[in-house]
Amino acid sequence: MSITPISFIVALLHLYIGWRLVPQLDSAAAWGLALVLVASAVLMPLSMTSRRMQNRQAAEAFAWVGFVFMGLFSSLLVLTLLRELVLLVGSIAGASAQLARWTGQGVPVIAVLVTLWGFVNARRRARVVHVEVPIAGLPASLQGFTIAQISDIHVGPTIKASYLRAIVDRVNQLDADMVAVTGDLVDGSVRELSAHVAPLTELRSRHGTFFVTGNHEYYSGAHAWIAELKRLGIRVLLNEHVVLQHGASPLVLAGVADYTAHLFDPAHRSDPERALAGAPADATRVLLAHQPRSAEGAERAGFQLQISGHTHGGQFFPWNFFVPLQQPFTAGLHRLRGLWVYVSRGTGYWGPPKRLGAPSEITRLRLVPAGD
Repeated sequence: MSITPISFIVALLHLYIGWRLVPQLDSAAAWGLALVLVASAVLMPLSMTSRRMQNRQAAEAFAWVGFVFMGLFSSLLVLTLLRELVLLVGSIAGASAQLARWTGQGVPVIAVLVTLWGFVNARRRARVVHVEVPIAGLPASLQGFTIAQISDIHVGPTIKASYLRAIVDRVNQLDADMVAVTGDLVDGSVRELSAHVAPLTELRSRHGTFFVTGNHEYYSGAHAWIAELKRLGIRVLLNEHVVLQHGASPLVLAGVADYTAHLFDPAHRSDPERALAGAPADATRVLLAHQPRSAEGAERAGFQLQISGHTHGGQFFPWNFFVPLQQPFTAGLHRLRGLWVYVSRGTGYWGPPKRLGAPSEITRLRLVPAGD
């Protein structure tokens, strides 16, 4: 494994944690923590490059272990930094040196417990979140129209067909009018993951399943995945729309490529106005867009609802505080002038199998008249 600037920084941070915590532990515990930190410093960077390995079983094993260590390391680092604040306040207050020992012993224990709890949250099947979206001028035949949304599943090293099949089974129980898959479905190539994405063919709804690309599709070979999803019978909306005739009323469902797609293929530049071109002017208009920051363009184009993902709701502390630096909305239903924006916390997870304070979700959106 080559030494990169990132792996060097990761190693230094592990050394910092060890320097601050290991001296506070008894001999056996100190050796245990030191070994964990060494393993973490090596396996974390390796997990990010394990896909290059020829042996798939070994690659997935390294990915699993490395990502678990990544989640543990994150909690150790955050708690170690918080401990510094506690010790600073304690020194000002004249607290004894015993505080350093107590907190030094407590940090590893809390980090392990938090990581285990986050693992359970990440690996369980996502719960259903019910959301009502008030739409002005909603025709009577569209009142109660339901959209089942799944997003950011990240089928890849640690998420396989069985995980996805459990999601599909729960979505089918919702008896939705349509299903929206709002990007970041995969982390890997079609060759590696096609069998694990196949359960999507079992999705059932009145109007079918629709997909828009996320940034991770472009990391994984977007053109090949678009072709594969079409082969599976899923409609990919790439800056285009379809008109769903629901009873007496049409609903325009549009989808845009990921907000950053043009960096990978200029022909895929995200364009809400192009996606709506030629649509019936008086129809209810819904946009699928992976990233919430598509909302400004969607509002200008005249959409009434944008359905997004991407953020994972932060996935686990403290990353939820960083999402607003890039995205206008982190999770839930928001209003941007004449546009409603719903942001899913995601149905799977990325990287560490860990969720805290941002539970995964399968979303059932229901259109209702404004004012009801």
